Amino acid sequence: MPVPEKNRKYNYLLAATKAFFTVAEKITFSADTLDNYQQKVFTGFKSLLAPDVYDRSIEFGQSVGKKVLERTTIDSYKQTRGMPKFLGSGQDGKWQPTPPDYLDAAEPYWAMILPLAIDSVAQFKCPLPNAYSMDKNSAFYKNVDEVYTLGKNLSEQQRLIARYWDDNPFVVEHSGHLMYGNKKITPVGHWIGITGIACKMKKADAVETAQAYVLTSVAMFDAIITCWKEKYRSQQVRPITVINELVDRNWQPFLQTPPFPEHTSGHSGISASAATVLTKMFGDNFAFEDTSDLAYIGMKRSFTSFNEAAMEASISRVYGGIHYRSGVDAGAVQGREIGEYVINKLMPHSVATPN
Repeated sequence: MPVPEKNRKYNYLLAATKAFFTVAEKITFSADTLDNYQQKVFTGFKSLLAPDVYDRSIEFGQSVGKKVLERTTIDSYKQTRGMPKFLGSGQDGKWQPTPPDYLDAAEPYWAMILPLAIDSVAQFKCPLPNAYSMDKNSAFYKNVDEVYTLGKNLSEQQRLIARYWDDNPFVVEHSGHLMYGNKKITPVGHWIGITGIACKMKKADAVETAQAYVLTSVAMFDAIITCWKEKYRSQQVRPITVINELVDRNWQPFLQTPPFPEHTSGHSGISASAATVLTKMFGDNFAFEDTSDLAYIGMKRSFTSFNEAAMEASISRVYGGIHYRSGVDAGAVQGREIGEYVINKLMPHSVATPN
């Protein structure tokens, strides 16, 4: 990474801000909104700093941002854009496209992307999925039956929890002949929001806040691609496919099933990894009100700890009818292990401490 020149004055908050915008403007869809915002921010800095300090800080921040962007040319993401679609194998117990629109599987090659902290996506194994069997005494059938029975008897509280943690960024809605995508927050976006809430509550300074975002994001990033490695290795069938074909053709899950294999639960892994990092940084019993999804769904919830929130996010997938309990439990195990690894690897350089 670039380093500042010795004996030269910099404003590092400005430099960090410029580094952020240098990266963000390359990956955001809202280019005009971002540009207008950053011009307003930079105008504020310019009014407070000597011209040479302003220019030097901008140049340094831009050099850091460009160095970060260099990594995107070797992380294999672009290569995965042109790879073949994944439509499933059609074998019993294996994933196949799901209603309502039977889309091809999302991101079947994410496991090829270069990790940030872990050595490889194969580093952290997770509990294997139950072997496919419709024998009523089998573990797989018991998982299916739980989802089916629960889905028909959801309490209002379970419905609320499922809806609150849905975090499906692109739900396909149908109204007569009209079909449209309803965009909402993502699981990662939800936990980034929780990270911001924690930083504000603790009154963390700029460096502590940046570090909280970094460590949480790194853990979630590595948890996602590790999860996707297992998803497309095991290709576990979704509950709606099994239930509609072999149990009840009219059954529908409370939540819309996302288009990729079941095992493990990505939301469980993401939530567990983020909660593990945030617990280390802010403490075991950090109570907070989660308003990060308020603008999207008009809901907020209070939690006594990050782990409580993560556990609720995990079980919400079972309430929603889109995951088996085995899938959410395995995802949570994998997420916690990755979160702990990230903390142990990067936390020695920490400046943040729990309350």
